Amino acid sequence: MVPLVECCRPMSDSQHPTVTGFRFGATACGIKPDGQLDLGIILAEDAVSVAGLFTKNRVKAAPVVLSMQRVERGRAQAIVVNSGNANACTGAKGMEDAKVITSIVADELGVADDMVLMASTGVIGQPLPSERIEQALPGLISEARPDRIDDFARAIMTTDRWPKVSSIKFPIGFEKEVTVLGVAKGAGMIHPDLATTLAFVLTDAPMHSSFLQRALSTAVDRTFNRLTVDGCTSTNDTIIAMSSSAVDSEPLRGSDRDARRFIDALVDVLGELGKRIVQDGEGARHVIQLEVVGAPSEDAALKVAEQIGRSMLVKTAIWGRDPNWGRMMAAAGMAGVAFDPDKVEIKFGKVTVVRDGVAVGREAEDEARRVMAEPSYRVQIKLGPGKAKATYLFCDIGEEYLRINASYRS
Repeated sequence: MVPLVECCRPMSDSQHPTVTGFRFGATACGIKPDGQLDLGIILAEDAVSVAGLFTKNRVKAAPVVLSMQRVERGRAQAIVVNSGNANACTGAKGMEDAKVITSIVADELGVADDMVLMASTGVIGQPLPSERIEQALPGLISEARPDRIDDFARAIMTTDRWPKVSSIKFPIGFEKEVTVLGVAKGAGMIHPDLATTLAFVLTDAPMHSSFLQRALSTAVDRTFNRLTVDGCTSTNDTIIAMSSSAVDSEPLRGSDRDARRFIDALVDVLGELGKRIVQDGEGARHVIQLEVVGAPSEDAALKVAEQIGRSMLVKTAIWGRDPNWGRMMAAAGMAGVAFDPDKVEIKFGKVTVVRDGVAVGREAEDEARRVMAEPSYRVQIKLGPGKAKATYLFCDIGEEYLRINASYRS
């Protein structure tokens, strides 16, 4: 992930702005127990530019298939999202439910059905309680407001410990200011592509859907596709971006300065959301920024980083604050990348524990344990004399992850 640019820094949770042209709604319709928020909606005042990226899992949920088809037209006006039920592996009934729900929203807004997208998250294989959703939709729409992003963020959560929202304001054109606002859910089943999550990005920057699609793909490749929690991908991964183009300026296109600023802002917003997802990690206690350097190519560096980041043996060692660098060496050797093990160097923070492929010594490992006590830290692995590098976010895994997933359907 790239560092934050000076003009674009994510805002704290208490500072999130509204985005001209969008409203958010949230309600409890009874999918989740105990009256928890479980249904959300994003509404645009008019048809807006839209782009999307979706799971590459061959098993796709009904709302994914439906939204993939509708995003292709490049225009949309609403996204309805439910949590607590994935509506995946539910057959023809699941698709019919998704179509009926989006049709009701379309009727309420007075637009065509294909202007409404849908996303779902939760347990796979259970019928969607569609009647509960249908009954809640009129009130959900009528009560939507520009300032209800935090309620929406809570409505899309499943095993998340906290909502995930990030935003940026930055200048474009002649004294114009635009906003990029992102919201996501995710804690488990996190791995490229798309980090196995739901995420939604709203902006008032002016652009056509073709540019928005390119910008979203670029930003996701630099953020959500470079992090992992448990190496699992889902049936429901969805990232949708919408632009109201409310700011009166020339549409962003190509690689001009304002277009680059927008992509940088999008990278920063998605990067912050990705970091919060990994921090959540269904009980994670440590977030590691893994940097693989000295590689023959960026692709090679990414392959090594991903192999290490998804290793259960590495993750449990991180949980136990054990600088077991041998597990990292072994994982790197499984990545299918050519390197000389006798040239490898490994650092935990600023502490070198491996030099020329062998241990520096017990004292260095003791220092590394102190680094590993921090909630987040950097690990650098130098493969050799190459010039390429890549970064990757991952977290530890321990008892809490096992407890959550052993009882997920209970």
